[in-house]
This record gives sequence, structure tokens and C-alpha cells, in this order.
Amino acid sequence: MTDLPVLNALIFACVGIGVFVVAFAALAKVAPFDVWKQVVEERNVAAAILAGAVALGLCWIVAATMH
Repeated sequence: MTDLPVLNALIFACVGIGVFVVAFAALAKVAPFDVWKQVVEERNVAAAILAGAVALGLCWIVAATMH
């Protein structure tokens, strides 16, 4: 990449966040229910835990890939 470690970190952070957003949006489309409606409007704790677990899993995968 570049000779500046801070710039490299910013580039990789932006790429990682972008990959995470795309993957989570794909998950929301594939889910058999509306994740946002279940979590926010219906206060479904199980759906919130599922969404959080998927988010953590995606973040770990992206971080391991970029490490």
C-alpha cells in the first residue's frame, strides 16, 4: 500500500467497514423476516441477538481476512 502506517490503517478500516455493510445488507435481504422491524418495532430480543451475533461474526471474518 503506502509507506505511511496511519494511511494504511485508514484505508483498511474503510474497506473493512464497507465489506461489513455490504455483507450485513445481504443478510438482511436473505432473512425470512424484516430484521429492522422485528428488532425496533416489535422489540424481539431473539432477533436482536441474532443480528448482533451475525454482526460480530462478520466483523471477525473481515478482521481476520485483513490481518
